[in-house]
Amino acid sequence: MPSSDSHGSSMPFASFRRSILSIRSEQQVHSLELNHDSNVQEIEQEAFQKLVSTRFQELSVASADEFLSIAWIRKLLDAFTSCQEEFRILLCNNKELLLKSPQDKLLSDYFDRTIKALDICNAARDGIGKIRLWHKHLEIVVSALDSRQKMIGEGQLRRTRKSLMDLALVMLEEKEAGSVFSQRNRSFGRHNKTKDHQRRPSGHSRSLSWSVSQSWSASKQLQSIASHLVAPRGNEIAATNGIASLIFTMNFILLFVLWVLVAAVPCQDRSLQIHFAIPRQFSWSNPLWLLHGRIMDEAKKPERRNSNGLLKEIHQLEKCVHQLTDLIDSAQLPWTDDQMEEVKVGGQDLSAVCEVLKTGLDPLERHLKEVFRKIMSCRAEGLELLGSANQP
Repeated sequence: MPSSDSHGSSMPFASFRRSILSIRSEQQVHSLELNHDSNVQEIEQEAFQKLVSTRFQELSVASADEFLSIAWIRKLLDAFTSCQEEFRILLCNNKELLLKSPQDKLLSDYFDRTIKALDICNAARDGIGKIRLWHKHLEIVVSALDSRQKMIGEGQLRRTRKSLMDLALVMLEEKEAGSVFSQRNRSFGRHNKTKDHQRRPSGHSRSLSWSVSQSWSASKQLQSIASHLVAPRGNEIAATNGIASLIFTMNFILLFVLWVLVAAVPCQDRSLQIHFAIPRQFSWSNPLWLLHGRIMDEAKKPERRNSNGLLKEIHQLEKCVHQLTDLIDSAQLPWTDDQMEEVKVGGQDLSAVCEVLKTGLDPLERHLKEVFRKIMSCRAEGLELLGSANQP
């Protein structure tokens, strides 16, 4: 009997022990899976921060000859689209986290800012259209001052002077109006081929499109994007598994790229005096500080203070036009050989600028269009994700 009781009581205990071991094993596996997921998220987020830092570090060390040129702005836009695409992938990989509070609110706020960013993209495209108009006047001047001609006659001189005067007027209008275009500004989202091909007489510089109204302001739009943009604290980053840091980084890169774009390209009511503070605690902070400092130094130069934009080619254009206008206005016919040579050299300098604009404006506009599309695509996917949280 005793042996039978002992044997009977040992069976339930063995079963119970196996059950405990099984539960512990499942808990360990689940814990390992959570740690693995957490490690993957951390690695992905660190890779994103490093990507941002690397791309903007490359931009910050550009030579003086390249800095703020059309080629450099294209690199800036390319860096943004690269970061935007990586950000989109991270959103897709962290869907469950993004549907929780406060991550969902942070992401929703980011998408609100991207709507404002689209307006700035459209305004910048209008600015490129303005430069194209200047380019048309330049072509007339360059044609009249063709260096292959031995002499420049009175008829060519009159044509050159008139083209320079027309160009000066449209550029002056741009400065006085704060880059104000007409009510009809072309938008990436509402492209109309028929109306895009319409032209006004050369004396009118208003854009034919629909992106922003006359009362719209690039500087106010930038300030609106910068409003309430504050770096997350350590406890906020931990509570959101790093998502708060990820979204803040993309927010700030969006703001900074738009700020540079408005500084470089003629935009309606443009200004560099936007109040935003570059945080110190991120790996990309130093490159952005360097870029901000270089751009502000460029803006403070006496010859750039009243410029239509900090784009290098705009500065070269304004400088060449000013020098050539002074030379032509001060000289009396018949010109001496030295005066003739000076005018031809001025024409050659202007021709070089004209060629850069001819080859660079179309690729720049394509890059800007790509930025617009990337922002739209990411926003559509993100809103669909956030919308799924409200579905049963």
